[in-house]
Amino acid sequence: MTTTSDAVTTNVAATTTPTPVVSVKPIVLPASASARGADLRVRVSAPVTGRDLPIVLLAHGFGSSLDGYGPLADYWSAHGFVVIQPTHLDSKTPGTPGVPADDPRKPHLWRFRVEDMKRVLDSLDVLEAAVPGLSGRLDRSRIAAAGHSFGGQTAGILLGLRVRDPGTGQAEDLSDPRVKAGVLLATAGKGGDDLTPFAAENFPWLRHPDFGHMTTPALVISGDEDALPLTVRGADWTTDPYVLAPGDKSLLTLFGAEHFLGGISGYRAAETTDENPERVALIQRVTVAYLRHALGIDSTDWTATQEVFATPHPLGQLESK
Repeated sequence: MTTTSDAVTTNVAATTTPTPVVSVKPIVLPASASARGADLRVRVSAPVTGRDLPIVLLAHGFGSSLDGYGPLADYWSAHGFVVIQPTHLDSKTPGTPGVPADDPRKPHLWRFRVEDMKRVLDSLDVLEAAVPGLSGRLDRSRIAAAGHSFGGQTAGILLGLRVRDPGTGQAEDLSDPRVKAGVLLATAGKGGDDLTPFAAENFPWLRHPDFGHMTTPALVISGDEDALPLTVRGADWTTDPYVLAPGDKSLLTLFGAEHFLGGISGYRAAETTDENPERVALIQRVTVAYLRHALGIDSTDWTATQEVFATPHPLGQLESK
């Protein structure tokens, strides 16, 4: 039996068809003399057919790795995107060195993440050559950045979000003009009094974000039951990247969703507290529709998605500005 929400979900972004995917990991970009101090390990997933393939850089949440976010990476690549996933220094997975609490790199983890993403863009020739059959099939004019939680801030910085460096007190423009659109999932909002003392002490890069320069188009996805221990405000904190950023932005608010939005971080992710395959399927379809629209490929599915959400939807609401 098909429920009402099943039918509505099926109607969202239904015109693209999946293709087989090839995924290669780890592709190692040597540390050389970088202050990062460790090689950058990257996973690349791509459809086995098609040309002029757009690119999505996917930044994982705190502690995850290139092996995370299969429900997003697999779906996006099966639907025509080359998905590139670096493992950032904060990863807490086997085979990664991690950063001890007293490591001088720790206050700069946010910056190393951005540098990782830019190094990926600088190394597209290397990454392309490492994936069998991918040579000559990338569209380097269509690049998006996506991220969940801490990864959402990483992606946001490439879109124009500015973070005040805890050491220098300066908020530099670290955006990258190669990135044309973004998808920010359950990521941080305002700093200052909106932070808990724990967040202000342990995550100094959250203290003073400035969304006023984040002009690149983006889709922000928020769960209305995302009870993060980082803010005193509640779940609406994660809508700030939409509310406070100028320009072309959209916000998908998911009803009943907690921080992992139904299970986007992995197929067997123990941290998912609100497991909901239907919610994940909706995110998959809406994000593909948005990325195809924002990167100038085809707006048909995005227009249809907006029409679906023009009337009350059982899983969430979509708004744009």
